[in-house]
Amino acid sequence: MNPRFPLYIPTKGRADSRYTDKALDAMGVPHRLVIEEQEYDLYAREVDENKLLVLDPRYQAEYDTLDDLGGTKSRGPGPARNFIWEHSMAEGHAWHWVMDDNIKRFHRLYYNQRIKLHSGVGFRIMEDFVLRYTNVAMAGPQYSNFCPPINKFRPFMTNRRIYSCNLIRNDVPFRWRGRYNEDTILSLDMMKAGWCTIEFNAILQDKICTQVVKGGNTAEFYAHEGTLPKSQMLVDAHPDVARLMVRYGRHHHFVDYRPFAANKLCRRPDIGRKNSTNNYGMDVPAECEIWAAKRRAQLEQE
Repeated sequence: MNPRFPLYIPTKGRADSRYTDKALDAMGVPHRLVIEEQEYDLYAREVDENKLLVLDPRYQAEYDTLDDLGGTKSRGPGPARNFIWEHSMAEGHAWHWVMDDNIKRFHRLYYNQRIKLHSGVGFRIMEDFVLRYTNVAMAGPQYSNFCPPINKFRPFMTNRRIYSCNLIRNDVPFRWRGRYNEDTILSLDMMKAGWCTIEFNAILQDKICTQVVKGGNTAEFYAHEGTLPKSQMLVDAHPDVARLMVRYGRHHHFVDYRPFAANKLCRRPDIGRKNSTNNYGMDVPAECEIWAAKRRAQLEQE
């Protein structure tokens, strides 16, 4: 089972690693890679050329970096993401997926067990869920390491930032902006306008830390400046809900999402409620089912 909406991976300097590309290939999920023209030959040696889309440099020139540095340093993935947005609309799609290029695998969270997905069913589940509502602008899966087996988690959370793997509604009046932290900036832009975002815990992404994998924007962004410019840009863009802080010896940002609790999901009037469970044909490994039975017993006692 594959997603109904197109999947794109903006990628730079990672023709050899291509973690997300390889993960989606193994799952049998169709997708395309968006690359810069000077890297076409590098990627064409590694992947089918039919999967490659070359970024129109106009999107780089017109991108709002939220600073005055212009083209003196990398503009980040934002221009490619805006190109993807317009490309999916030109193909007639109502939504699109855009994913970082360093995601190793995807999981289903089942009674606290993270079960690897072997098809695109997880994307279809998230798509079907957001289509039940009229006011969801963006959604995506939580990171796998944020859902350890020892804790309880709700299937999803509303009105949080969506990062690294984004399902975006095409007709909302927003675009990516900012050289850094563009995912949080876009999420806040949407929520401030009254839209909802959905972060799924039921479906997870196993992503490698940004500064671990060579390529991407690692060298341009972090080699000399650290994390201060990244956090400061978000604070400058949304000072009413974001503030700067230092944790573990590095600068970070803190965002207060409480003001967006008033953004409630609006169910489509033609969508009814069902008491049955749809597992989309997913099987559970025997060892996970044994764990689940024990977990259900514990929950009943609690």
